[in-house]
Amino acid sequence: MPRHDPSPDPRPEIAGVVALLREDLESLMARIAELSADMDALFEASRDSNADDEHDPEGQTIAYERSQLAAITAQTRDRLDEVEAALERVSDGIYGRCEVCGEPIPLARLEARPAARTCLRHAETRR
Repeated sequence: MPRHDPSPDPRPEIAGVVALLREDLESLMARIAELSADMDALFEASRDSNADDEHDPEGQTIAYERSQLAAITAQTRDRLDEVEAALERVSDGIYGRCEVCGEPIPLARLEARPAARTCLRHAETRR
């Protein structure tokens, strides 16, 4: 697991945003645990049935739910990766600076997207 040392923030005004990142980290980790438990329960429920996904209407529902749950879990893990990377930047003392130009990312952007890596000017080039 990445380190998230509470080192001093380079810009005191971003301390609230960093606190939001830390809260988001905890929330996402809890959400992934819930999603994993849901996936385990879904597999357990379908294990004892002899549902044929191709021919049994109930089997199609189970396959759809499994696919949907897997997609939500992947999105949540991606978001967790973004938050962890942002907290790494905090630890490294480079959080809040654009990865392209090195200029400070405006506070309003960080409040809207705490894991932002770039300023608005360079956000389009990162897509």
